Amino acid sequence: MRKEQETVAVIGAGSFGMAIASILAENRKVLIYSRGEELANAIATKTPYRTWNLHENIMATNSLQEVAERCFVIFPIVPSANFRAMMQEFAPFLRPDHILIHGTKGLDVQLAEGETLASITKLDKSRVKTMTEVIQEESVVRRVGCIAGPNLSKEIQAGFPAATVVASRFDEVIDEGISALRTSRFRVHSNYDLIGVELCGVLKNIMAIAAGMVSGLGYGDNTRAMLIARGMAEMALFGKKMGATPHSFLGLAGIGDLIATCCSPLSRNFTVGSRLAKGETLPEILASMNEVAEGVKTIQIANKIAENYRLPAPITRALYKGLFGTLSPKKGIELLMEYPFTEDVEFL
Repeated sequence: MRKEQETVAVIGAGSFGMAIASILAENRKVLIYSRGEELANAIATKTPYRTWNLHENIMATNSLQEVAERCFVIFPIVPSANFRAMMQEFAPFLRPDHILIHGTKGLDVQLAEGETLASITKLDKSRVKTMTEVIQEESVVRRVGCIAGPNLSKEIQAGFPAATVVASRFDEVIDEGISALRTSRFRVHSNYDLIGVELCGVLKNIMAIAAGMVSGLGYGDNTRAMLIARGMAEMALFGKKMGATPHSFLGLAGIGDLIATCCSPLSRNFTVGSRLAKGETLPEILASMNEVAEGVKTIQIANKIAENYRLPAPITRALYKGLFGTLSPKKGIELLMEYPFTEDVEFL
C-alpha cells in the first residue's frame, strides 16, 4: 500500500488533536478516537464539529482496538493527566511495530495514595516522566516521537502557514511523521533530541502564563521581550538538568513556540495569566475553560524540581507563589527585576 493510501490515527478530539487531524487529512485518511458520539454524529450528518469543518478523509471511532488494528502510525494527543490511563487501556492492542508520535505538552508524576503535587517535599527527575517515557513504560511500542512547535490550533484551522518539529531517536519515526504531516501550508522539521523537544513544548506553557500576566497588567513590549528572553534561559537550564541539549531550545519547538504562546491570546496558558492579572482567581478561570491549560500543572512540577536541584528559576518560582500562594502578579514582576542575573546567555 502506498503511503498516501494508509490510514493514520489521532487519539483525542480536542483543539490540537483536531488541528493535527485536519493537516493529516490533506495527505491520508484519518481515524480519530473520541469517547463521545459528538464527532461521529458530525461526520455522519456532514455538519461541523464544534468550529471545525471536517475534511472528507476524517473518520471517527470510539474503539482503541480498531485504532491499533487499522493504523500503523498513531498520534496520541490527550491531556497529560489522562495520558497514562489512556496508554494502559490502549496497550493490550499495540504491537512492537506501531509508531506513536504524541502531541501532549505536559509531564507525568505518579503519586502515592493520599499524595498530591503540593504535598511532595522532594521531587527529582526520576519521578518525572515525559509522555514518551509513559508510552514506553506502559506498552511494547519503542519507536516513539513527538511533535512540537508554534502550532496555535485556531491559526491552523484558518489555514495560515505554519511549521512544526517531529523529534525522535529513530529515523523511521521522523520520516513517517514528515510524510504524514507535510503539506503546502505546513512545514515539518526534524530533531533527534527527543527529550529536548518534549521539554520545549512543556516548559513554554509556564512562560505563556507569565506573558499573559504581563499583558493583563498592561505592560509593554519591552517587558514582554525581557520575559521571553529570560524565560528561554530558564527553560534551557531546566532542560539541561533533565538531559536535553540546549540548542533544541533555539529552534521552532523552543523559541518559535515560546514567541507564539507568549504573544497570542489564542493560547490557553496566556489567557490564564491575563485573567489572573485582571483579578480572577485560578479556580474560577479553570472552571470556565473547556480545555486543559497544561502550564498550571507544569508550574507545580517545575517549581519542585527547581527547588530540589537549586536551579535559577525566578519566573517559575514567582508564578508558583502567585498561583498557589499570595504573591501578586505585579510583585512577581518586581522580583524578576530585582533578581541578580549576571551573564546574558549563560545556558549555552
